[in-house]
Amino acid sequence: TDRDTHTQTHTHTQTLQSHFIIMKKNLISSEMSFDLPGGATPQPPENVLPAGSGKEPSDGDGEVEGQPVWAIIYYCLRCGDLNAAMTVVSRAQHQLGDFKSWFQEYMSSPDKRLSPASENKLRLHYRRALRNSADPYKRAVYCLIGKCDVNDSHGEVADKTDDYLWLKLNQVCFDDDSSSSPQDRLTLPQLQKQLLEDYGESHFSASQHPFLYFQVLFLTAQFEAAVAFLFRVERLRSHAVHVALVLYELRLLLKSSGQSAQLRESFSCYRSDPRCGERARSLETRPWSAASTSSKDSQGENMFMRCVSELVIESREFDMLLGKLEKDGSRKPGIIDKFAGDTRTIISKVALEAENKGLFEEAVRLYELAKNPDKVLELMNRLLSPVIAQVSAPQSNKERLKNTAVVIAERYRSQGTAAEKSINGTFYLLLDLMTFFDEYHAGHVDRAYDVMERLKLLPLSQDSVEERVAAFRNFSDEVRHNLSEVLLATMNILFTQYKRLKGAPAGTPGRSPRTVEDRGTVRGNAADAFKLKAYLVPANINTAAPSGPSAHHLRRDDSLQHGRRHQRQAGPDGAFLGNIQTHEVPTCCSNRTWPA
Repeated sequence: TDRDTHTQTHTHTQTLQSHFIIMKKNLISSEMSFDLPGGATPQPPENVLPAGSGKEPSDGDGEVEGQPVWAIIYYCLRCGDLNAAMTVVSRAQHQLGDFKSWFQEYMSSPDKRLSPASENKLRLHYRRALRNSADPYKRAVYCLIGKCDVNDSHGEVADKTDDYLWLKLNQVCFDDDSSSSPQDRLTLPQLQKQLLEDYGESHFSASQHPFLYFQVLFLTAQFEAAVAFLFRVERLRSHAVHVALVLYELRLLLKSSGQSAQLRESFSCYRSDPRCGERARSLETRPWSAASTSSKDSQGENMFMRCVSELVIESREFDMLLGKLEKDGSRKPGIIDKFAGDTRTIISKVALEAENKGLFEEAVRLYELAKNPDKVLELMNRLLSPVIAQVSAPQSNKERLKNTAVVIAERYRSQGTAAEKSINGTFYLLLDLMTFFDEYHAGHVDRAYDVMERLKLLPLSQDSVEERVAAFRNFSDEVRHNLSEVLLATMNILFTQYKRLKGAPAGTPGRSPRTVEDRGTVRGNAADAFKLKAYLVPANINTAAPSGPSAHHLRRDDSLQHGRRHQRQAGPDGAFLGNIQTHEVPTCCSNRTWPA
C-alpha cells in the first residue's frame, strides 16, 4: 500500500542519515576531535559541517558561529537532527523571513509535509526569489521542505550517491495532488524509473561497484530488481538468496509463478561456490529461518526443503547440516534443526534425492538419520550384493561397505531394531556370505565349508537337492545374483577336500575332523553341487568349474534325473521372477559369524 511504501521510504532516509552520521563522526573524530550532533543531547550546530571544508558559500542571510546559516541547516537536516536545525533557525530567524514558521510546521507534521497553503507559498517564494540563488544549501533546503523543483539534482551539495538518494527520497510525494505542477511533484515510480532505466547500471558503474548499485535499487524499494542484479554477480549470489528470503518473509518481495524456480536456482550459488562447505555453514547465521515453513512452489512443495536437499547433496556436509548419528543411535542436531521442527521429513527428502541420484552410500547414512531401517537395509543389500564374492583388500569398496554393514548390524542388534522380515533376512545372509567368501579367498576351506553348511543355502547331501532348488525362488535378487559364485566356490572347496582326502591315508596325524568322513560322501556332495549348478547357473560358468570326478555332470544339454528341468522365468535384467518369501536370519548370524 501507499502507506507501507511511505513507511519504507522514511526508513530508508533514516538509514542514509545514520550512514552519514557514522561517516562524518569518524571523519571529524579523526581530524578535529569532536562529535556530530544527534541523539538525546544536541551538539553545537557548527559541528555538522564537513571537516576541512572551509567557509561554505553564502547568500547573505547571516552566519552562526562563523559559518553560513543555510549550510549548517542543511547538514543538520542531512544528519536527521531536526532539533539542531531548529536551534540554528531560531538563532538566525530575523534574517530568514517566513522560513521559521514553515520549518516549525514541517517538523510537527507526521508525514513531514507542509499544508497545501503553506507549500504553495513556499514554492512561490522559491520560484520568485531563490531559483537562481548563489547559495546551493539554501536552494536545497527549500526544495527539501517544500518538495519543489524536483528536476534539480543539487550537485553542489549532493555530490555523492547517498546524498542524492537522501534528497530525492525526501522530495517524493505519496499523496494525490493534482494541483502541483510536474516540476514540483516527484512520485516514487518516477524516481525508480529514473534510477533503473534512465541512469541504469552504466551510470553507476555497477560492474565495478555492485554494492553501490544494489543500494540504489534497494533504498528506492526496487527489491526485485535489486535481488536480480545481485544474483547475476556470481560471487554475490549467496547474498542474493539471503536478501530474497528476508524480503519474502517480510512480505516485501513480489513473487511471480516463475520465481519459485528462480529461488530454487539461487541455491545453486552454494553448490557452484568453491567454498561450498563454508557457504553451507553460513546458513546457521542467517536471519531467514522462518521462510522454510512458508515458501511454497506452484505444486505446494516447500521450496526451502527442496533447495536444502540439493545443497546437502552437493556440499556433502551431512553431519553439519542434518546432524550426526551417535554410537548409541541418537542423532546429534545439525544446523537444519534451527530452521524446522520436522527435521525427519527434510532428512527423508534429502535421502530420497540421494537415492534417486544413485548416491546409495550417502542415502544409507541419511535414512539412518531419518530412522528408516527398511530403506537402510534395502540399500545396503543393493550395495553388498555386487561385492560379496570379491577378494577383500585394504581401502577397497568391499572393505568399506563391509565395515559399514557391520556397524549397522551391531547397532541394530544392540537396539533391537529390525527392518521388514525379508529385507532383514537378506541383509544378514549377505553378511554371512561375505564371511564365507573371505574365508574361501583366505584359503580356509574347512572354515568356509562350515559357514556354508550352517547357512543351509546349498544341498550338501543327495536328499536335500530338490528341497534347496525349490527354496532358491524364495531368495531376493541380491542373493540369487551371487548363487553362481557361491556354487563355484563351494565346488572348489569340495574338490580341494576331495583331493586332500584322496592323498591322505587313513589315520594320518593332524588330519582335521572332516577327513574322517568317508571319501565317497565328499564325492557325492560334489556331484550334488554340480547337479544344482545345472539347474541355475549360466553356461559361461561351466568354463570356470573345476575338472573333477563329477565333471561329466556339467554338460548343459544333459537331461536331469527324472527328466525334469527347473523352469524359471527371466526378468528384464535376467533375474528370476517369483514370489520372494521371507528368509529367516541364519543360525550363523545369530552366532555372529559375520565380521565384527
